[in-house]
Amino acid sequence: MRRGLPFWLKLLGAFLAVIVVAVGGVAILANRSARSEFGNYLAQGRLFQAQALAPTFADYYQKQGSWQDVDELVNSGTLPIMPGGERGMGAGRQHGPPSIAMGMQMWRIVVADSTGQVVADSGGSLLGKQLGAGDIKQAASIKVNGEVQGYLLVGAFQNQTDPLEADFLHNLNQMLLLSALAAGGAALVLAVLLSRGLTGPLRALAAAAGQLAAGKRGLRVETDGRGEIGVLGQSFNAMAESLESQEALRRQLIADIAHELRTPLAVIRGNLEALLDGIYKPSTETIAPIHEETLLLARLVDELRDLSLAEAGQLPLHTEPTNPADLARGVLSGLAAQANERAIQLELSLPARQLPLVEVDPGRIRQVLGNLLSNALRYTPQRGRIEVALQAGPGEWVTVRVSDNGPGISAEDLPHVFDRFYRGDRSRARDSGGAGLGLAIARQWVQAHGGSIQVESTPGQGATFTFTLPVSK
Repeated sequence: MRRGLPFWLKLLGAFLAVIVVAVGGVAILANRSARSEFGNYLAQGRLFQAQALAPTFADYYQKQGSWQDVDELVNSGTLPIMPGGERGMGAGRQHGPPSIAMGMQMWRIVVADSTGQVVADSGGSLLGKQLGAGDIKQAASIKVNGEVQGYLLVGAFQNQTDPLEADFLHNLNQMLLLSALAAGGAALVLAVLLSRGLTGPLRALAAAAGQLAAGKRGLRVETDGRGEIGVLGQSFNAMAESLESQEALRRQLIADIAHELRTPLAVIRGNLEALLDGIYKPSTETIAPIHEETLLLARLVDELRDLSLAEAGQLPLHTEPTNPADLARGVLSGLAAQANERAIQLELSLPARQLPLVEVDPGRIRQVLGNLLSNALRYTPQRGRIEVALQAGPGEWVTVRVSDNGPGISAEDLPHVFDRFYRGDRSRARDSGGAGLGLAIARQWVQAHGGSIQVESTPGQGATFTFTLPVSK
């Protein structure tokens, strides 16, 4: 079987993809936002510088009457300097020689006439060229007597970048890249730790499940009980415990069946050997015990078969509308002689109003009630009392309650009274009970009809079995 990548690696790959998308996206957005904001900041600073110098050029135009020889002013080094710190553009700048200095770099100054034609350029490359509309928007107007006579641009323009500005953006990109790598690395380390931490319990579960499938028992996984993985661990432990319990019940079932079969087979074998050896002569008296044990074996096999069908949900039911009171009277009548032998009082309690008909298989429900009453007769002392009470409800059900005043059921035995072959008498003597299938069959028959059955008991105060039957529509 081909094995794929470990789950923690797949989880780590998913984390890595999220990290790349998130950190990369944030870095790109931060870069674009920083460039945009920095560009706006520079544009405003250049415009402010140009507006500060515009009066000087306005005075020049007013004195000269034209822009002739304005390039001499631009390159003369006599232009006033912006005081340091205004709008942050001159912060930390050296005032140096009379020029607009920016570190070691010279600010570029371009003067255009009122039509946008460049008449002076400290860079020299734009002289005589026409400014674009975008450059004019970034320029400071040079006004003389209220009329625009030209435009002044300071700094980089026409998609040009000042070297210091380029250095700033380069450093910004480097910082963003380093920050993204650092954040991505830290996130990757956390992703590794998190993926290993999350998949650790899953690996433990997988290993335990493999051992459980190989037949090893007694396995449990540690779980803190929190979150889905904790619930999964609890479910696994419950499953392992249930499998162990089922395994123990299976072994116990085999031992119980062997025990129940051994006794009648021993009786049959002993009597047949006595007949073969001539110890007994064939007669009604010698053959009757063999026949009786044969019937017991047949009944045991039939009960096991029906119980298996009921547990598999394949038990055939022949339901019909039935009067529950008449059904209970019939069962009590059949057990009256057995109760009279021990002076046990059998009582039937019915409500004042007539009970509705129930939709049941009469034969199966007679067996249910018969098994419960036989169990009660077995443990009720002489001159005791057994009551069968019927009542309507709750809902679309009829409730049947069988109570006795026997010794009751111990708290240790109470959870197991409906288990197959379970009997409180560990010696399993036949005079203290049957094969231990009666209550298990009763439960399966009631559940096959869609009802439920419960038992309540207090040691020394008897036991009460309650089951429900569906009302006929």
